[in-house]
Amino acid sequence: MSAYTELERRFKRLDDLAGAQAQLQWDGAVMMPPGGASARADQLASLAGLSHELLLAPEVGELLQRAEAQSLDPWQAANRSEMRRRWRHATALPGSLVEALSQAASACEMTWRQAREDDDFASLQAHLESVVALTRQAAQAKAEAFGCAPYDALLEAYDPDTTWAQIAPIFAELEAFLPEFLAATVERQKLSPALPFEAEISPAAQRALAPELLAALGFDFDHGRLDESHHPFTGGTADDVRLTTRYRAEDFSHALMAVLHEGGHAMYERGLPASWRGQPVGQARGMTLHESQSLIVEMQACRSPEFLTWLAPELRQAFAVAGPAWQAENLIRASHRVEASLIRVDADEVSYPLHIILRTRLERALLADDLQVAELPGAWRDGMQALLGLTPANDRMGCLQDIHWPEGAFGYFPTYTLGALAAAQFFAAARAAEPGIPEALGRGDFGPLMAWLRPHVHALGSSLSSSEIITRATGAPLGTAAFRAHLEARYGG
Repeated sequence: MSAYTELERRFKRLDDLAGAQAQLQWDGAVMMPPGGASARADQLASLAGLSHELLLAPEVGELLQRAEAQSLDPWQAANRSEMRRRWRHATALPGSLVEALSQAASACEMTWRQAREDDDFASLQAHLESVVALTRQAAQAKAEAFGCAPYDALLEAYDPDTTWAQIAPIFAELEAFLPEFLAATVERQKLSPALPFEAEISPAAQRALAPELLAALGFDFDHGRLDESHHPFTGGTADDVRLTTRYRAEDFSHALMAVLHEGGHAMYERGLPASWRGQPVGQARGMTLHESQSLIVEMQACRSPEFLTWLAPELRQAFAVAGPAWQAENLIRASHRVEASLIRVDADEVSYPLHIILRTRLERALLADDLQVAELPGAWRDGMQALLGLTPANDRMGCLQDIHWPEGAFGYFPTYTLGALAAAQFFAAARAAEPGIPEALGRGDFGPLMAWLRPHVHALGSSLSSSEIITRATGAPLGTAAFRAHLEARYGG
C-alpha cells in the first residue's frame, strides 16, 4: 500500500468520526432532551479527542512526507494538500486543549439556549469567558505554528487562504457605502410601503409548504430531512443532510426564507463530488463558498421578482388567503423592504453586512484581549448605535442572539458577508451564461441555475482555493462591485 493510499484510508476514518459528531450535534439542537446535555458534551469531546489522536499519530507526518514524493493526478495532489493542511491544524494544538475547547463550547452552547430565552447574560458570562480564553490559546498556538496572526489562524479554519488583510479593505468599502445607501432606501420606500399580511399563518401551514419549496429547489429527501431548532442551520453529512428552521405565526416569510437559505447550503453539500466522499478534497472548500450558495438561493434567486411572482399564488393556495396583500406586487414590495433592525437573521441584504462588521469587530477585540466578555453587552449596544442607529433594549436582542461565540466559532462571521459578495458575482455570471435563469425562476424552476452552479462551484469540492473558484467562475476576484450593482438595481429606485 502506497503512503498516499494509506492516508486516504486514515482520512476516511476521520471523516466517519466527523460525520458522527455532526449527527450528534444535530440531535443536540433538535431532538435531545435537556437532561442529556452533559453526557452529550462528554461524547462530543471524546470524539474530538479521538479524531485529534488519529490525526496526530506519529506515522501520519511520515506518510505525508512520503506521499509528497509520489506522482499523483491533480485531484489526488489537491487531496494530499488538504490532508497536510488539516494535519498542520491538528499538530498545532495539544489534545488536551482540543478536548477542553470542545467541552467548554458544548457546555456554553447549552447554557446559551436558556440564557437567551431568559435574557440572562450573567448566566452565560463565565462559560463564554472560558470559551474565549481557550480559543485565544488555540489561535496563538496556531499562529505560532503557521507563522501568521492569531485571527488569521482562526479564519483559516473556516475559509482557507483568507486573511484579515484581504477582508479589511472589503469591509471598509461596505462600511463607507452602506449606511448612506440604507438610509436613502428606507426613506424612498416610505413613499410606497407594502400592505401588511394581516392574517397570522399557523406553523402547521408553514410546515406543510416548506418541503414543497425544498422539492422545487431540487432537494433530495432520500438524503436529508427538515426539522426545527432554536436557530436555523444545516448539519449532517453530504449523504444525510439535516436542515432546520423555526416557525413564527406572525411572520411566515422568516421560516420559508430560512428553509430556502438552508436549502442552498444543502444543495452545495449534495452537489459535492461523490467520487471523493470521505476525503478532504471532496468536501466544501470553506464557509465563504458555503454562504454564497445559501445566499444565491435566498437573496439572489428567491427574492427576485420572477420567483416571487411564482410564489404568490402558491402562498395563497397553501395558506388559504386572498386579497391585495397576497398579490405578487405586494409580496415583492414586502420581500424587498429595507430597514435597520436588531436581529441579524431577520436583516435585509442591505443592512446585513453592517451586522457582520460589528460582530467581526467585537470578536477581534475579544481575542486580542482589548475587550472583556463582561464588557460585551455594552460594546454591542454602542456598536449597533454607531452602525445601524439602533440600541437593543436587552441582551436577548443584542449580544445573546447568535450561537456562534458560545459554540466557539470565532472567525466564522466574516464569511457571511464574503459569501454575499460571492453570491452576487456568481449570480451575475450565471445569468450572463444562461439568460433563461430568471424566466425559469418565474416558473419555480431552479434547474438552469443549479445546472450552472454544479460544474462551476459544487463539483469542484476543495480541488481549488475559494479565490480560484470565484475567479474562474466569474472572471474576477472577490470584490464589492457585483454586490453593490445588485443592491443598486434592486433597491436604488
